[in-house]
Formats: sequence, C-alpha cells, structure tokens
Amino acid sequence: MAKRKRLTPADPEGFGAWAGQGAPETKSMPLRGPAPIAQVAGEAATRAALDELTGALQSARDDGRLIELLPLEAIDAAYLVRDRIAQDEEEMGALIASLRARGQQSPIEVIRLPDPAGECTHGLISGWRRLAALRRLFAETRDPRFAEVKALVIAPESAQAAYVAMVEENEIRVNLSHYERARIALKAVQEGVYPNTRAALQGLYGATTRSKRSKIGSFIPLVEALDQVLFHPAAISEKLGLALAKALAADPGFAKVVRGRLQGQPRKRAAEEARLLKAALAGQGAGAKPHRHDGPRLSLPDGDPMNRDGTAAPVIPGVTLRYIRRERRIELTGAAVNERLHAALKAWLKTQGQGG
Repeated sequence: MAKRKRLTPADPEGFGAWAGQGAPETKSMPLRGPAPIAQVAGEAATRAALDELTGALQSARDDGRLIELLPLEAIDAAYLVRDRIAQDEEEMGALIASLRARGQQSPIEVIRLPDPAGECTHGLISGWRRLAALRRLFAETRDPRFAEVKALVIAPESAQAAYVAMVEENEIRVNLSHYERARIALKAVQEGVYPNTRAALQGLYGATTRSKRSKIGSFIPLVEALDQVLFHPAAISEKLGLALAKALAADPGFAKVVRGRLQGQPRKRAAEEARLLKAALAGQGAGAKPHRHDGPRLSLPDGDPMNRDGTAAPVIPGVTLRYIRRERRIELTGAAVNERLHAALKAWLKTQGQGG
C-alpha cells in the first residue's frame, strides 16, 4: 500500500503582508498607462482643438483681423494713387516722436500682391504716414524696433473697395482738402477704377453729404487744368477753389492765363501761390470778354420755353430739347434722335468754332 505524503502547514510568514487584510482587489491595482479608449478620445479632442484654432486664425487673417509684422521693404507704398499730396512736417515730426517713444499703436492696412515684384509682397491701402514715419526712423536709427510694421492684411473685393478703404481711413484720421479729394476721384477714373467722375464721387464719398460731394466735384476741373503747375494745391481754400473752377467753366482759355501767371514766379510758400491765383482771378473779372465765334448763330427769344432751366420742349417733330444749367448739359430725346441727326449736329457745332 502506497505511503501517503504528509502535507505540512502553510508558513504564516508567507502571508505576513496580507495577514488580516484579505486578498487584494484587482481594481485597486495601479495601471501602467491610460486605457486605450481614453487615449484615443484625448487625441481626438486635441486634434479638434488644434483644427478649431487653425481655422480661427485663418478666418481672422482672411477677414483682416489678424495683425502681422511685415518688413518695411515688403510694402509697396505706390500700390494705389495716394489721396494725400502734401506732407506737413510738423505733424510728421509729432508722429515720429510718438513712434519713437511708444512704438506703433495702430496697424496699417495692406493687401497681399498676387504677383510680387522683388521684395514687395504687399501693397499699401491705408497708413501711408505711419509707414513713411517708420521708414524715416529706421533710416535714422537702424533700430530693429522700426524695421517692421504692424499690418492688417485685408482682401478688398475690388479695386473700388481698396480706394474706398483708403479714403475712409484718411477721412477719419485727417481732414483732407477738397482739392486732394477731387484729385483722388479723378485719378481713380484715370486708373479705370470708375467709369466717370460722377461714379467716382458717389463711390468714394457716398457717406458724405450731397453738398460736400458737389463741392468736391467742383474742384475736378481745377485738378484737370492746373495739377501739373501748382506747388501747393492742398492749401487752396474752398472759396478760392470754387472761384477758380467757376472761371475755368466760363472760359476754357483761363487755364492758360493762370499758367502764365504762375510760370517763373517764386512760390516757396502756399500764401505766395494763393496771391498769384487771386491776381489771375481779378484780371479775369476786369478784362474778360465773351468768346466770339464767326458763323451762324442759334438765337432764341427770351420767352421761348427752351430758355428755362430744366424745361423740356419740342424743337422739331420727334426731337425734344432740355437744358440743365447747373450741370451745363443739353439733352436731345425723341424718335428722330438718330445717327443722322448726330452727324448733322456735330457738323453744325464745328462751324461754331471756326475763326473763334
């Protein structure tokens, strides 16, 4: 009969650490790392937060709400025809002192150029004075603080929107003269931004009053006739400018008279140029004579309804004529207004200028 092996009692020391405590629970044991599900959820949340932040930054950049630091040489200051003509040295000195002491407080506005030329990657929309002041400061000090400019990179919907942004910024920050306002309207037409000056005035100065737009428009003939010869056009007062514009409208030859008065005369100060312009006006008022034409005349009796401003009246069957004095415009309308009438009228008008 096989002999059974006797079992020895368990060593109490082997359970010393657990004596009286019972078996450990597995749920209380520390884990070596995060549970797989928690790790995946955390990574997804982090990725979503980064995507949201990236989208917010891109949206802010697209909307022109993100201020960027750009090198001074990256800005093309001549991207738009500027509305500012004169630079007041006293005001520029004050701006330079402020930038030197406190740095740039307000960003300029630029547009990213689709086809950058050389170092210029952005075109200036508004903030010309701040950019000019920073460039002068950096040239003077070579301080890295002034080597970059804070800028909002905007994306105007059109060239018209870019010009409006420039005009509105300057209307808020500085009081431009009527001459400067008229000049930018005319330049915008010449650049093909607007089809005519009327559209330019409405588009650029639509937020101003009608009377103010009218005064700005009155300066446009002055810009057209004398912009190349004036030294201090921004200093021309409203009263003097309107008088000059009226004289130019009454006599197209007056522009030549003014140019003759200005030519070769010292005009270091605006007051000297204003004195010469007033003298030209005085001479126009004293010695002006109606411009004469040889050839047939079209005369109407005083009582004829066509002599009344804004009144439309038939002149021949199928043709109605209307004269608008304040706009210096004559309108012909009706079924008989055609190419043949246009050619005949053009030929007749040429006879009015013969020998004049």
